[in-house]
Amino acid sequence: MKFLLIKEIMKCAQVYALLLMFAFFTSCGQNRKEGKKIMINSETIGVITAHGPKRITRNVIQDRKGNIWIAAFDDIFRYDGKSFTNITSKVSSARFFSVLEDRKGNLWFGSIGAGAYYYDGKSFTNFTTREGLLDNAVGSIYEDKKGNIWFGGSGGASRYDGKSFRNYILDGNAMYEDKNGETIPKRQLYGVGPIIEDKNGGFWFGAGGVFRYDGKSFTNFTHNGKPFKNVRSIIEDKKGNIWLGGADGLWRYNGSTFTNFTQDFVGHIYEDRKGNIWTSSQKANEGRCVLSRYDEKSLTDKKPTVTEIMSKHEGNKGMIFGILEANDGSIWFGTMVDGVCRYDGKTIACFKGKQDQK
Repeated sequence: MKFLLIKEIMKCAQVYALLLMFAFFTSCGQNRKEGKKIMINSETIGVITAHGPKRITRNVIQDRKGNIWIAAFDDIFRYDGKSFTNITSKVSSARFFSVLEDRKGNLWFGSIGAGAYYYDGKSFTNFTTREGLLDNAVGSIYEDKKGNIWFGGSGGASRYDGKSFRNYILDGNAMYEDKNGETIPKRQLYGVGPIIEDKNGGFWFGAGGVFRYDGKSFTNFTHNGKPFKNVRSIIEDKKGNIWLGGADGLWRYNGSTFTNFTQDFVGHIYEDRKGNIWTSSQKANEGRCVLSRYDEKSLTDKKPTVTEIMSKHEGNKGMIFGILEANDGSIWFGTMVDGVCRYDGKTIACFKGKQDQK
């Protein structure tokens, strides 16, 4: 009888231990998925300012309500047409690189060093490597057709389905899905920047090269037998062409061949509603950075019509980022030293402090 009692106690102890272990791993799994909540009084979450960002401005978007959102090294700003509001001054001191409005109207912010932030208008949720993000440096954010949120950064890319992360590793001239929870001791010189989904459901990634993912495997694209270098921007135009910008200049891919438009370094590409292609480029030999517009009607010509909208003879300090066409047709863009600027078709106004007409 005594032996049976001891046996039953041991059984209970084993069951209890298993229950504790299950509870521990379940709790850990939930923490990895949910992210860290940052609660702030929604009435005082933003700080109204008389100016826009004063530091490097990387990304500009417009939300469904018409507000302009700006990601800069001195926080995330929202412009309602009258004044600027600093949204993240009470949340993080990180440098912000990217901003996205998802299909539900929520905002996502990518930072360098503090991961990604989800903002529902009332509170913030912070996602880092502890929750499953590949890296805490998030240079780009993209939403695919299924509603998954993609993050590009150092070492590769992450996809978030609302519950958990799936990571994709950048390894030299190759990319692959991480199925083993790898750690990466040595990061690539260039992480994943731009991410887009094309009309056929394939995903394009810009990094030290150009990769297309069909859901099963990655294809590394080359030109003249050489991989693309330091790709900073990828878009798909209304006709289905893929445009690439980076250290090798501006390229268009029609599904079979690549066409080069300039060999100047191209940092950003944007297609406006008329089909014109806007670029920010750096003419290293001339020591200037240029905001240009390629006329849609001449894009099939060997030498398309290009208009220089703005040119700055300041070397790297004149670099331009994050081009946007707003609802009123004005062109917004970020800069290295002037914060965020707006081109109304005639003049350029920057909002670093006093509005500077250029």
